[in-house]
Amino acid sequence: MINRRNFIKGGAAAWVLLQTPRAAANLLNANMSNKSTANKKVVWIFLRGAVDSLHTVFPVADPNFLAYRKQFVEPIAQDLLSLDKQFSLHPQLSFMHQLYAQKQMSPVVAVASSFRERSHFEAQDHMESGLTQTDHNNGWLARAANAIKGESVAISRSVPIALRHQSIQSQTWYPSTFPEASDDLLSRLSDLYQNDESLNNHLQSLIQQQQNPAMQMNEKRKPNFVYLAERCGELLNNDPNINCAMLELGGWDTHNNQQNRLSRMFSQLDNGLKKMHQALGDTWQDTLVIINTEFGRTVALNGTKGTDHGTASAMFLAGGGLTSPSSRQLSKSTIKGGAVLGKWPGLAKEQLFEARDLKPTSDVRYWTLEALKSHLSLSTAQAKLIFPDMV
Repeated sequence: MINRRNFIKGGAAAWVLLQTPRAAANLLNANMSNKSTANKKVVWIFLRGAVDSLHTVFPVADPNFLAYRKQFVEPIAQDLLSLDKQFSLHPQLSFMHQLYAQKQMSPVVAVASSFRERSHFEAQDHMESGLTQTDHNNGWLARAANAIKGESVAISRSVPIALRHQSIQSQTWYPSTFPEASDDLLSRLSDLYQNDESLNNHLQSLIQQQQNPAMQMNEKRKPNFVYLAERCGELLNNDPNINCAMLELGGWDTHNNQQNRLSRMFSQLDNGLKKMHQALGDTWQDTLVIINTEFGRTVALNGTKGTDHGTASAMFLAGGGLTSPSSRQLSKSTIKGGAVLGKWPGLAKEQLFEARDLKPTSDVRYWTLEALKSHLSLSTAQAKLIFPDMV
């Protein structure tokens, strides 16, 4: 049951935040103790709905692939974007392919979380928590920000599980179509909250940050993912205090008409990443982008030209930091761009998970943590704070 006071507290704070977009930045005043990570950025793009990795990173060299997917592959076979002799990208992921060629992006095949059910909501919560047992108030991205004494923001109307943590207060930002709150309203709210220390402190923090230009963005139309990704890039580029950000893109549950639907979804994802890249400017060189989904789809197509809930999928690691000199000097295990990572399990019937799904060969958290360790120069103790059971 939701605690009434916490509900009112969260609702009031979120209302003020949406009404005063300039007040959304710098809720924390943490001192960055690790100077090497002071300007490092991590962006997590969570693809809600379970992406079909076989229609994203095509295993063109697998002898069993066309037996399952000929209907989907033939119409676009000539337009596939080659990665290496074994894999190709979907044609709508042209910017991601460009990053791959520049060694600033690497896909990872056959990954999954430790969750093995096929419920979207439970799998998403588990992915956001990043723990063996899901904790709805303890998210992996918040733990990452806390590990480096950084700040975090969700491009969202509310704080997602990934950015919840008892030791860090994550910000949220979302473009508002409402007029900015007047000084009179803020004064009245101050009077209203004066006897509630928590609410009053939160409000005063917001008021103090009204002059931050990074958050002065209003939008009169319904924002789409491309717009939000661009604004996220601008925010990270303009605010040196924010290290971690989360974006999400839903709509990947393709039980029917998958070919056309995924083409549109990939276009949004690719264009959004391109706009973020442009908005980040030179900050891109200090940015790590992690893109993944809650689980994959079935290998075989269903009767409505789609796929059903599966197990393993693919993830992507991107950013200028993948090839920066500072990253290369960290360790021999540093993840570099321009390579297809992960172990391919094969698509023969005996190689499938439960005779129907792509089999997972590695944990999403392993690759996420390896990328974070390289990018943020994490110590073993810091890494253990993020994914305790992976260290």
